Amino acid sequence: MAGQIAPTKSNLMKIQEELTLSKQGFELLDQKRNILIMELLTLVDQAVDQSDRMDEHLGVAYRSLEKAVMGMGRREIESIAGSIALSSELSIKSRRVMGVQLPVVQTETEELRPFYSTTGVSQWVDNSVQEFRDTLRTLGHFAELKVSIMRLAREVKKTIRKVNALEKIAIPDLEEDIRIIQSRLEENERESFTLMKMVKRGLDRKDSMV
Repeated sequence: MAGQIAPTKSNLMKIQEELTLSKQGFELLDQKRNILIMELLTLVDQAVDQSDRMDEHLGVAYRSLEKAVMGMGRREIESIAGSIALSSELSIKSRRVMGVQLPVVQTETEELRPFYSTTGVSQWVDNSVQEFRDTLRTLGHFAELKVSIMRLAREVKKTIRKVNALEKIAIPDLEEDIRIIQSRLEENERESFTLMKMVKRGLDRKDSMV
């Protein structure tokens, strides 16, 4: 690049200013990358915990359902299931982390009682309904975490590419340009100084002959 730029002091100042801005940009992007990675790791841990919690609720729910079926019979359970009324509502907002928009999901469930007559109904039915309802509440947050993780991961990749481009290409190239221009300017100054000395000696000899 330096070979295409005239080795002048004004060009040197421009490149030095560009180098300063590039280094500042690198520092900011490096900080952004670190913050995004920390947030990403935090959300990944939360997603693992949330997944385990959903699995636990579902496991308990299905075991309770199996025991209810064994105690009351499949037809009776199917009849009860048809009378269960649950209302759920999702509220989606957003938050920003280093310019990345992330969802915030809240799940509200409402019990529309009575579901069914509790007379002669196994306690395992109530247990199963409760666990499935708890699973429904966690699904919204789990979806929030998954979407947030995907968006943060994409932004981390983009930021890493920019950081690497500055660190390994742009900044070294600018530093090399500065080194070459400074070297040429110093060489020009030495040549000018040598030429001035030659001119001065010639003038001195001419004056001595007068």
